[in-house]
Amino acid sequence: MIRINDNFKNLEKNYLFVDIERKLEEYQKENPKADIIKLGIGDVTLPLCPSVIRAMHSAVDEMADKSTFHGYGPQSGYMFLREAIAKNYYKYNVSINPEEVYVSDGAKTDASCIQEIFSPDGYALVCDPSYPVYVDSNIMFGRKVRYLSANESNNFLPMPDETLNPSLIYLCSPNNPTGAVYSREQLKKWVDYAIRIQAIIIFDAAYEAFIEEKDLPHSIFEIEGSRECSIEICSFSKNAGFTGIRCAYTIIPSDLKIGNIKVGDIWSRRQSAKFNGVSYVTQRAALEVFSSKSQKEIAECLSYYKRNAKLISETLDNIGIWNIGGNNSPYIWLKCPLKMTSWEFFDYLLKNVGIIGTPGSGFGPNGEGFFRISSFGSYENTLEAKKRLELLEF
Repeated sequence: MIRINDNFKNLEKNYLFVDIERKLEEYQKENPKADIIKLGIGDVTLPLCPSVIRAMHSAVDEMADKSTFHGYGPQSGYMFLREAIAKNYYKYNVSINPEEVYVSDGAKTDASCIQEIFSPDGYALVCDPSYPVYVDSNIMFGRKVRYLSANESNNFLPMPDETLNPSLIYLCSPNNPTGAVYSREQLKKWVDYAIRIQAIIIFDAAYEAFIEEKDLPHSIFEIEGSRECSIEICSFSKNAGFTGIRCAYTIIPSDLKIGNIKVGDIWSRRQSAKFNGVSYVTQRAALEVFSSKSQKEIAECLSYYKRNAKLISETLDNIGIWNIGGNNSPYIWLKCPLKMTSWEFFDYLLKNVGIIGTPGSGFGPNGEGFFRISSFGSYENTLEAKKRLELLEF
């Protein structure tokens, strides 16, 4: 007799953003004229840059001609894009072989699926609070999850705990949801720890394009020894606005082995069985992202969101709400005033000033009492949010 996978019973009833949408729908039914500013989910609002759009149009035209039509592509990505991604790492003084690049349809997909290629024995170590996908995907697979406390005392950047012996370690820098960024020295300690205990670091670099301070690392592979113990996941979603067309990549060094088995070979085998690759049109658009013209256009978009982040952070400072992030990150992580819980503050903002954010408790137990605001809204809405926030009194 068929049964449901019992691991799903161990998940939270709803995904965090489903709960937010449900609450918003209920409020809008009761208040149909309410003007709501959404600064919760991390979706971009600016369109794709003009050069990328032109590249997509050109690729679509190719698909209309029998001589240039493309059907199924390589499941790891077309070599033209894998080479461009590898070359992009040169600016960080990192050498990546194109064969170590695996193109996918999203960082969320890779972050949730990569753990499948490892035995469910042992446990995954996840910083708390963290992106829910790290936790949910491991629970679905039957792997246990242990939490490492990220809090005010460690600036939401926890360091290795020598009493723990995980098989997988999830790190995200710049961090979602807190916006905190690890230094080179801190990441070196993580790499040394992973090598010592024979664990693998899954490094989520989806927000690296928002790093502005020169001394902060954009990639785990800037750290000595990381090729022996690390996998890096990155995306075109936040740096180039690809949230709607989906394209990302994972770097698995050839040096990364378990026994005499290359981890990249196992990932490639998994992908060939479960994934048909990213569309040709999308990959041509992603290739254009690396052109000098597109880089200038994309820099303008990033500056737009960074201005929003600075505006939100300065506003919170002015009204006396503790916060971090904003600098080097599109997210602002704030402490709920008046000892409100995360959901109490969600309701407070919605009902008093019509602003939607993300309750910190949805990112893990340590997120309780905190709140995330995204800078991915329009500048006009962010400016209006500033005015509304300034009306609050605590």
